[in-house]
Amino acid sequence: MTELRLGFLASHSGTNMQAIIDSVKNGYFKAHLCAAISNNSQSGALERARKEGIPAFHVSEKTHPGKVDQQVIEIFDKYQVNTVVLAGYMKKLEPFVIDHFNGRVLNIHPALLPKFGGEGMYGINVHKAVIEAGEKVSGATVHLVNADYDRGRILMQMEVEVLPDDTPESLAEKVLKIEHKLYPEVLKKISLGEIIIP
Repeated sequence: MTELRLGFLASHSGTNMQAIIDSVKNGYFKAHLCAAISNNSQSGALERARKEGIPAFHVSEKTHPGKVDQQVIEIFDKYQVNTVVLAGYMKKLEPFVIDHFNGRVLNIHPALLPKFGGEGMYGINVHKAVIEAGEKVSGATVHLVNADYDRGRILMQMEVEVLPDDTPESLAEKVLKIEHKLYPEVLKKISLGEIIIP
């Protein structure tokens, strides 16, 4: 069983990253919190990581033109990351990054894949699409990342009911709550060898 050494990639508030950090701190599962990278210098994720004493870096086209993904690898290698956790990272990783980490790159998506995935399907767009399609159930999916948006192997899903009076905003709130449970749960199962990733 591989010891989890987590590296986070996040662009915005980093609440999923925080949920994972809290789960490790309270002993829910074992992992090393190695480093966090954001492509947004003002992101809440960087602030959260620094507060927790996790090495935190801003890496973007501003700081490393044309070399963002290469820099991500360099930083994560320095901190011996073996599992990359995307927590609201708004940039598509190049296939060579996924290969470098032997396919051990995870993402969380705010819908029940394979429905409502793909390019442009992020944030509130997803919840709008779910409601417009008249779905009765939505949820969150943790999956492995591959070269295609939201097409990697599904590891685990959690559902929420879509109520007749739900708005994209209210649905987003419900889904985010279960994301905060689902991501730590998947990582726990990986740490215990109950979910096998490459």
